[in-house]
Formats: sequence, structure tokens, C-alpha cells
Amino acid sequence: MRGFLASSIGVTCVAALALPLTLPAVAAPAPAPAAQPTSGTRSVSTAAAPDLPGSTQSLPLAPRTRDRTLGSAPEQGLTRDDVHRFSLVGVIWDNPDTELHGSVQVRTRATGTGTWSGWQDVDTHNEDHGADPGTAERTSGRVHGSTAPLWVGDSDGVDVRVRADADTEATRTADPRTSSLPAGLHLELVDPGAEPASASARAAAPPTAEMAAASSASSASAANTDLVPLGATEIPALDRQATERELVALRGPELTRAERAAPYIGPRPRIITRRGWGADEKLREKGFVYTKKVKAAFVHHTATGNNYRCSQASSVIRGIYRYHVRSSGWRDIGYNFLVDKCGNIYEGRAGGVAKAVLGAHTLGFNTNSMGIAVLGTFGTAKPSSAAVTAIARLTAWKLGLYGVNPRGKTYLKSGGGNLYRKGKNVRLNVISGHRDGFATECPGRQLYGKLGSARSTSARFQGR
Repeated sequence: MRGFLASSIGVTCVAALALPLTLPAVAAPAPAPAAQPTSGTRSVSTAAAPDLPGSTQSLPLAPRTRDRTLGSAPEQGLTRDDVHRFSLVGVIWDNPDTELHGSVQVRTRATGTGTWSGWQDVDTHNEDHGADPGTAERTSGRVHGSTAPLWVGDSDGVDVRVRADADTEATRTADPRTSSLPAGLHLELVDPGAEPASASARAAAPPTAEMAAASSASSASAANTDLVPLGATEIPALDRQATERELVALRGPELTRAERAAPYIGPRPRIITRRGWGADEKLREKGFVYTKKVKAAFVHHTATGNNYRCSQASSVIRGIYRYHVRSSGWRDIGYNFLVDKCGNIYEGRAGGVAKAVLGAHTLGFNTNSMGIAVLGTFGTAKPSSAAVTAIARLTAWKLGLYGVNPRGKTYLKSGGGNLYRKGKNVRLNVISGHRDGFATECPGRQLYGKLGSARSTSARFQGR
């Protein structure tokens, strides 16, 4: 997530195939207007669905009196102990093409106990994620620059400081026309909302009339009806024989005779759907965007920290989803899939888990790929074996749908970035880390070191 190079924004677009819609695509809600002087809050957006509560508080940062021990670099910040409860934080700014050269730290007050945490670092480089430049998603006028989100747990007070690094301040001093910090810095406090109901209750409940009436092009649940009934909270695991039969049903006309007779595909893993983790489908843009195929998988970490329980994973994902859409201005959550520390797999961007959905995960390489994000931060912390195995199971199945060998290499055309120029055909591992396509620390040194094992295990699951 933190970029190694100072200039890291891609400069091109990636063509995608849009599924014809029976309903017109509706743009994601634009950010609310500028702050009211009486509240100091730019936007407070709440989920429209009463059974999916949640909110985003967007608070403008202001210059702070600097502690002499911090040096001379300018600093902006905010201290508030009167905010609505939240669990995830991030910082955004006006221009998505402007980098934040500096540090962001937050401390939060726990709801109930009133105890303040220590200072925590927020990953400041999120520009290596997102839609490719020139695409409708990127040029919507709603996209902001943003840090990675950080999961802090149930909180009701916050203290944040954003400080420019010394090199950037030196540049500003030499040329007063330049700014050492991006314009429009705001702190985003995200309440992901409580679970709308237990998983068992949601599984037993019939789909709402609204969901049942929605067209397949505009309903996230309907996009998976070739695998499970409408309204399912999970897509159950299949054994190998059932998976092979499903492959023929899904992609039969595209398969060779040999692939039909002995396909290389891993058994379908259990996947928790968007309904299963409580996605409010009114937040995202309607309609889906597809690419032609899935040739590669990019592995990420969310950089949200590791202080969550697996029972909280759905809340973390709802927080990331709301942050990506409401705060960063994307059309939907950026990743195609997410994995928690217990090895549970979650559907990410809407459009169907078996389909080639265009994500916003690896700037420059979103076309013909999928993004898998492990919840957590893995620079020094090791990922769980369950999470690594889940990556292997998911890639064995999804890549197998498209006849791709997890241990192989493939070519993807760069959409532009800080490693490869626009239009260059780049040879990559079929299962790559984010840093293979963009100069970044993501997915963290420890998770990146596990990708060789994930490739071998994934190929073994495919029967290779």
C-alpha cells in the first residue's frame, strides 16, 4: 500500500466490457456539500436501508500548533470527543492525483470504557489501488485521494495528526506556490453498522420483494443465481465432481474436448455473499462492468490492522465498502474477494463471483484479473495458514473456470503505472502480489513471502 516511488499515478485507461442493462446505470451518490460552519462536518451519510445501519462522518482538518519536538514540518489535525460512534478511520483529500507525502497517526477513545488507545499509523499510500485513469469510474468527478482505512474498533472519540515529511516541506519553502499537504484534508469516521440479523436468520428468511423484483443486471444477489438461489447468504462448497459439472454448465461452449473430459479446476470453496456480510446495495452504483476473462490474481492486504476477531470480519468489510464508496468515491468496493484470518472467503465487488468483474485493486492491471485482499496488515505480522490456504482454494477454483494454471505465467497489458509504461505487455506470475504490478509494499513482506506456497497448493487443488 505504501508506494516506494514518489510519482505513482497511472496515466491510462483499461477498456472493459459493460454488461447491457435492462435498467439504466445509476451513479453512486456524490459526496455531500462543504462543511457547515456550525458543525464543522462536511458530510454525514447514513445507509438508506433501515435494517443496514451505518454512517460516515467527514470532518475537515485544520492547522495545529506544532510541538517543538515534532520539528518544523506543517501539521493538520483534529481532536473530537463528541462524535457519533465509529469503528474505522481514514483520511481523504480533494485531488486523487495528489500524493500525501508525510505521516498520518490517530488515537481513538473506546466506547464504553472511555480508554484512549496509543497512537496508530495509518497507511498513507492508497493511490496504487483504484480504477484506472480514463475509465468512467475514475473520471466520475467523485474520486478523492485517500489513505488506507484503519480498523480501530467501537470508538466515540478521535485525535488525528497529519504531518508533512521534511523533504516535502523543504520543497514548499523553496517554492511558496507549492503545498506541503494536499488540499481538502478530511478525517473519515465510518460506522459499518451492526449485523442486520444472524447469518442463520438471514439464510432462512425469504428474499425481500424488492430483491425478487430486481433485474439480474442491477441486483448483486441475482448475479450469482447461476450458482445459488436468489438471496443466498453463502455459496456452499462443492466437491470436485460437482464443480466439474458446474464448469461445463457455466463455460461449456468455450471448453475443448480435453477440458471437458479432465478439467483442471479446484473444488469450489464456500464463499460468503454480499448479502451474507450485510452489504447495503443502495450505496454502490447499479450495474456491473466486466472484462473478457480472468488471467491472473493479485493478492493484497487491506492494511486495516490485525486487531479484529473473525466474528467482526463482516463489520470490517462493510467499513471498507463504505469507505471505498462514500469516502474515496469509487463505484463499489475495490477488491473482487476478501479473506479473513480464519480463512473465510467473502464476495467483494458485485457482479457475480464466477464472472470476470472489473475491480479497482491494482492500478494499471485491473483488466482480465481479480483482486484478493486479506484482512490485515502483513509487513511484520505473519498471515495465518488458514488465510493462505483460502487464497489457494479460491484461485484454484476461479482460475480453473478460465483454464489458467496457478503455477504458470501470463501476459497482461499495462494501463500505466510506476513500474510499467502504458501499453507494455508484462509477463507476470498468474498469482502475483500487488507489488508485482506496482511499486508498493502491498501485500506486505510476510504475505508476499507466502505466495509461492499458495501457487503450489492451488495447482495441487486443481489436480496438476
